[in-house]
Amino acid sequence: MGHPYAPAELELPGFVPLQLSQGQILAPFLGTSLFVFVAVWLISGRCRGLSKTDRLLMCWWAFTGLTHIIIEGTFVFAPNFFKKENPNYFDEVWKEYSKGDSRYVARDVATVTVEGITAVLEGPASLLAVYDLLNILLPDTKCISRCVFYHCHCFSDCPFC
Repeated sequence: MGHPYAPAELELPGFVPLQLSQGQILAPFLGTSLFVFVAVWLISGRCRGLSKTDRLLMCWWAFTGLTHIIIEGTFVFAPNFFKKENPNYFDEVWKEYSKGDSRYVARDVATVTVEGITAVLEGPASLLAVYDLLNILLPDTKCISRCVFYHCHCFSDCPFC
């Protein structure tokens, strides 16, 4: 059987078709994402002095960091996700995602490199931003670290424009 990716001439030896529906992929992702947002919101509510903006930023950075590390990390470190006879959830996520951007299933070098940097550096940096918002780091570093994290996030999106 052929694959659903463009261009049709893209060679994917050993390709195994998607086994989960979009709903089966989205439901766990949305449920887990909601759980992260609610958990961080509730935990951050116990910290005095945090504004609603800071709490929302904490939710966003926690979600972003975990997405980079877990979702994008599995892409970087599982190069044969489209060949597995018994794929895991993340293999199926990337097969579905690749329908919109076939550079992922084609293992485009620039895409893999940027995703690798994002998973290994930007993901943990995003989680560090959560701690930074809690003032675990020196309060004077809050603005500096946020600027660094925001610029890193923008950098990682540039190759996709």
